Amino acid sequence: MDALASPGRPDTALSIYYALGANVAIAAMKLVGAIFTGSGALLAEAFHSVADSGNEALLLLGRKQARAPPSARHPLGHGRATYFWSFVVTLLLFSLGGILSIYEGYYKLRNPATIELPWLAVSIILLSMLAEGMSLRVALKEIAKARGSNTLWRWFRETRHSELIVVLGEDVAAVCGLSVALAAVAMSVVTKNSLYDAVGSMLIGVVLIGVASGLAIEIKSLLIGESASPRTRRAIRRVLNEREDIVEVVKLVTMQHGEYLVVAIQARLKSSLDAAAMMRSIGDCKHALAERFPQIWWIFFEPVPSSGDRSERRTLRPRRLAHLAPRPRRSRDASLVES
Repeated sequence: MDALASPGRPDTALSIYYALGANVAIAAMKLVGAIFTGSGALLAEAFHSVADSGNEALLLLGRKQARAPPSARHPLGHGRATYFWSFVVTLLLFSLGGILSIYEGYYKLRNPATIELPWLAVSIILLSMLAEGMSLRVALKEIAKARGSNTLWRWFRETRHSELIVVLGEDVAAVCGLSVALAAVAMSVVTKNSLYDAVGSMLIGVVLIGVASGLAIEIKSLLIGESASPRTRRAIRRVLNEREDIVEVVKLVTMQHGEYLVVAIQARLKSSLDAAAMMRSIGDCKHALAERFPQIWWIFFEPVPSSGDRSERRTLRPRRLAHLAPRPRRSRDASLVES
């Protein structure tokens, strides 16, 4: 496989399951701690973990739906279901996590209360930080398989793995939120002033809303429809340009469809090829792309008239790709051949 095209195949399911297990355990600890200590910051973190647990369940639902086979109504499959559920997760993180945390902080400001059993609150926060840190480590390990030499920020902006984006955002928000909760509880205990606990709860809400907003921006773009990553597009074009039977790649269109990729190619082939040779050339080209890029699920190829070989390339205005809707398929690719 081309290293530039796909540095690795991350196990997104592993990251989701690990985050789900961690969040269920953490949510239980935080709720018990909030009940016994009366800490608003700890209760805000409990809201956060409960929301995260539900979020992971929705991500798993999205993965299951994305694997449904193509149908007459959805001829390219259901891959984008992962984007929809990822977007729903960001809304829940914004509302259940962020807004409820801010409300809890506001309530504590209006109804101040002393934190009971502060050692219990601190212990739960530290244990939660350890569990969230382990979950974040697993997510970063899987992300490292996909990002290759890219920075984490560049991967975040270019990746099409919406589930990994969400898991990473949740884990980062959790670690930041727990850090705020620890500082808030500590300041409340030292100063014997519940104001810090209330403010800490509100700050946790602000962190969650900020992270959810950033995730929503990225996933919205995926929902609308994004091409493959620049790295993958360059690699596909390079494979096409290296083929001797292709004179010029007139148009290359890629569309990310969940974990899978749809590719449409418009190219000029050698003029010396007869109809049979042209069909063999197109088949060989599609086979080469499918071997090099296993994430490609559909390949459409439309040849355009050619009057020469590579040495005779001329500017040709790209024509609109036609007949993109595939016929009922017997294999995992399809052809667009001009009659």
